[in-house]
Amino acid sequence: MDSGLAAYETALRAHFTAGKERAAAARGARAPARLRAGMGGVSRVPAISLDLDHWWPAASPFEVIVGAILVQNTAWSNVAQAIATLRGAKRLSLAGIRELSEAELGELIRSSGFWRQKARRLRGFVTWLDAAHGGRLDRLFAQPTAAAREQLLALEGIGEETADTILLFAGDHARFVMDTYTRRVLARHQLPAERAWVEAAVPRSDGMNAARRYRHLHALLVETGKRYCRQRAPDCGACPLAPLLPAGAYPPQAKPHAQPRLGAKGPPSRGEQKRDARPRRAGARAHPPAHP
Repeated sequence: MDSGLAAYETALRAHFTAGKERAAAARGARAPARLRAGMGGVSRVPAISLDLDHWWPAASPFEVIVGAILVQNTAWSNVAQAIATLRGAKRLSLAGIRELSEAELGELIRSSGFWRQKARRLRGFVTWLDAAHGGRLDRLFAQPTAAAREQLLALEGIGEETADTILLFAGDHARFVMDTYTRRVLARHQLPAERAWVEAAVPRSDGMNAARRYRHLHALLVETGKRYCRQRAPDCGACPLAPLLPAGAYPPQAKPHAQPRLGAKGPPSRGEQKRDARPRRAGARAHPPAHP
C-alpha cells in the first residue's frame, strides 16, 4: 500500500491516547455501515489512555529482560507478582540473580509458572552475560543488532520474539517485534505480515527515532489484538481500525457484534490468553498488560 502504516498508526494513536469523547465521535462517524450495524448505530468506547513510552512496565533494561523471560507461557499478572517478589528480596538486578542458586531463584519466581525452567534460563542468561560481556548489558547492546540477536538466540529459552523484545525494549535497537497479535491484525487487513514490510512501512517524517516508533506501534497493535482483533469473537465494530478494513476483507459478512464493555481495561482474561497464545515452545511470549 502506498500509504504504508501511517493511517493505521494515526487511528490507533487517536484511539489509545485520546479522550473518550473524541475517539467515540471519530469512530462513530467513520466506521463502515456494515460494521456500525452490529453496534446498533451507537459508538460506545471505553476511555483509554496509554503511556506508550512506558507501556512495558519496567524500571530498568534488566527488568525488561527478566519480564521477557518470565512471561513465556503465562499471564502477565503472574510475572508482575514474581518481579515484585524479586524486588522485595532485593534481587532484581544482575548482582542479585548472580548470588542466588537456581533453587533459591526458583522459589522467588514460583508465581510465574515453570519456575524451575525459568530459573535455569534466567541464571543462564546472567552467567552468559558475565562470560561474554563482563556482566555488562551496555556491551551487549553496543554491538550491531544482528550480532547481538544471534547471541541471544543461542541461549536456552530465548526465541525470536523474546530476543527481539529484549533488543527493542531493553537495548533500544530498531528491531520490530512480530507477534501473534500483529500478524493477525495485518493479515485481516490484507497487509503483509512480515517484519521487513512493517519496518519499511512505518512513517519516519516527524523525527521520532525508529526504535521508539517501533515500541509505540508494537504496543498499539498488541492492544488492538487483545481488545478487539481477537482470534475468536473479534469486535470489529468497536475496533479503531474499522474504517481502514478493506471491502471484502475480514469479516467476510456483516454479523452482529457484542457491545464493547464500557471501562474495560487491563490484560485479557486467562481464557483469552490461552486462545491467543503462541504454540507452547521455547521463547513463546505473552505480553505485559494494558495501562489505563
